[in-house]
Amino acid sequence: MTDNPANVENASETPENIANGANITKNFTLHVNVDDFLPASDDEKKYMVRMRPPSTFFKDGVKRLIKNKVALTSFIIIIIITLASIFIPMFWPYSYDNMLGVNPGRPVDASYNNLAPFAYGRTEQARMEAGEAVFPHIFGTDASGRDYFIRVVYGTRISLAVGFFASIIVLVIGMTIGSVAGYCGGKVDLIIMRIVDIIYSLPDMLIVILLASVLKVGLTPIIEGTALERIGSNIISLFIVFGALYWVSMSRLIRGQILSLREQEYVLASRAAGAKGGWIITKHLLPNCISVVIISTALQIPNAIFTESYLSFLGLGVNAPMPSLGSLASDALNGLASYPYRLVIPALVISLIVLSLNLFGDGLRDAFDPKLRK
Repeated sequence: MTDNPANVENASETPENIANGANITKNFTLHVNVDDFLPASDDEKKYMVRMRPPSTFFKDGVKRLIKNKVALTSFIIIIIITLASIFIPMFWPYSYDNMLGVNPGRPVDASYNNLAPFAYGRTEQARMEAGEAVFPHIFGTDASGRDYFIRVVYGTRISLAVGFFASIIVLVIGMTIGSVAGYCGGKVDLIIMRIVDIIYSLPDMLIVILLASVLKVGLTPIIEGTALERIGSNIISLFIVFGALYWVSMSRLIRGQILSLREQEYVLASRAAGAKGGWIITKHLLPNCISVVIISTALQIPNAIFTESYLSFLGLGVNAPMPSLGSLASDALNGLASYPYRLVIPALVISLIVLSLNLFGDGLRDAFDPKLRK
């Protein structure tokens, strides 16, 4: 039985055959399909969901840092201590240098000296009996009748400020010298690294004590009558000591990072485009070392605080009557048998600050170091 030609012709014009022919024609045509440029509908957008939202290196590091409970707790402690040292003196009724038992034209009231915690002097007791409210001395007073709590708060402020600014000085010097040595290489790198080796071979504590002693005497007549006199020669000498000795570790770390990064293709492309060395260092190399910079700076702050504390303990720290935690601990040695809490309190504050900063620095290293990512 033969097929009807009319049926064959009708079969070739079915909707499916017409659609296939249209698709073949569309694929081989040179005309632009306008439908391909229409905005995607909401239903089509749902199929283009990413597995994770776009992020940056800093955002990823912060997320990992927040998951580290120890580092986050340490950071909160540091923030609380810093805010307390800034704002408590604004409303505290006693000053760090106010001797409570000393009034001009009147005999010294010795009842204010060496008060126990939450104790009151003779005049304050009389005012309380008269119905007047008197703010307590939480940590008592020292041998000169000064409120010990506010002196600890001011000492914490000084120690944190010295540690922070000293770390900034170390960061700037170490990052500059390390980046130049790593990028230039050759004789420049050789000379800088030999200087670093010489500084490393010196006994740190002995050189720090000698420099602090010499600078303390030499800076006093220079800054006299200037704005730096309020800061004090001891604080300035501390900054000079940090700038002269403690940049070597930072410079070695930065140099090692730049030695490995300067061989990358983007550095070669920048050189081929005519970029200068300073531009390449600031725009390409140092941004790729940011994790090392953050971690090293965070770990340098507790080291600076500890150095300032033991120099103040030796009498080479801040100028009197301005207190620091080290000087408070040194003054407490005179009455250690009778008032041991005066040594325990600043020692605990120093330990808490240094421990929190070290744990936070370790958390930063775990969060921002690419080699430690899981």
